[in-house]
Amino acid sequence: MTMRLADIAVQAGVSEATVSRVLNGRPGVAADTRQAVLTALDVLGYERPVKLRQNHTGLIGLILPELNNPIFPAFAQVIENALVLSGYTAVLCTQTPGGITEDDYTALLLERGVAGIIFVNGLHADSRSDRARYLRLIELGLPMVLINGYRADIEGHYISNDDVAALDMAVNHLVSLGHRRIGLAVGQERFVPTIRKTEGFKRAVADYAGVTDASDLVVNTLYTVEGGRSAAQQLLERGCTAICCGSDIMAIGAIKGARSMGLRVPEDVSVVGFDDTPMTAYLDPPLTTLRQPVREMGLAAVAGLLDEIRGLPAPRGELVHRPELVVRRSSAPARAALHAATS
Repeated sequence: MTMRLADIAVQAGVSEATVSRVLNGRPGVAADTRQAVLTALDVLGYERPVKLRQNHTGLIGLILPELNNPIFPAFAQVIENALVLSGYTAVLCTQTPGGITEDDYTALLLERGVAGIIFVNGLHADSRSDRARYLRLIELGLPMVLINGYRADIEGHYISNDDVAALDMAVNHLVSLGHRRIGLAVGQERFVPTIRKTEGFKRAVADYAGVTDASDLVVNTLYTVEGGRSAAQQLLERGCTAICCGSDIMAIGAIKGARSMGLRVPEDVSVVGFDDTPMTAYLDPPLTTLRQPVREMGLAAVAGLLDEIRGLPAPRGELVHRPELVVRRSSAPARAALHAATS
């Protein structure tokens, strides 16, 4: 049934402008007037917009791609704590291969009348995914925030880590240690974070190492331990003395791959991770990595979502957070540079 503002205005005894303000969740409308408009919707048989449905429990959907990678539980902890302090409860939805999909979770959350959804590295981060699922949520008026994976074809509120700057820092660090043959072990090409990390890497090796064609220095596998191991072995066979990895999980695999080839980290090859998950300081050797500002990103996501739920102007576009290089013992001077310094 097509909703007509004029019919609702007559039924509620208010102006069409007031009806529009209520339907769009905007402030400045008295509580009894707002209720009169909602009652008119019910009387006329119109479905209330998602953001206006009664929500006694204050539920917020939090959809994660997995829990195996420690970066995602880290995001969940920050977001859940921030929501609790604001009187909301997170409904944690974790995907597993062959299990419930993001679309399934979204449908379940809508049935429960959640006040909004935060997507962390969701299907929005897949450059080849169908954007229709998110356009439908926008049409429903559901408040949502998308973390990591900006898509220009989906208008929304995005919170992202600066992946380009991160790889710039990593390559600059390795070049300062005398490395010139530096590789990138990263995940599937279709993901926005992969695209950005690759862009940052290629730009950095050109700027700092004078490498104008880095196509053979990038290996795409999976964001897993085995993916990191396979990528590292390929890069080491191509003569790399240092490897930047797309995640700390991949970096663990890269170290395993180097050792399986009889190489030592960092004496023979330096490895740099990505995320600075809690375990990285306790690895052997402790991992040099790029710290993704999880706390700041999680808090920004919650703040933006709650503003939208409260009817405040919702920011559109991307808020980019700068990472930090954390130097530990998995990176060291290149052997050639060490030899030159001591001869």
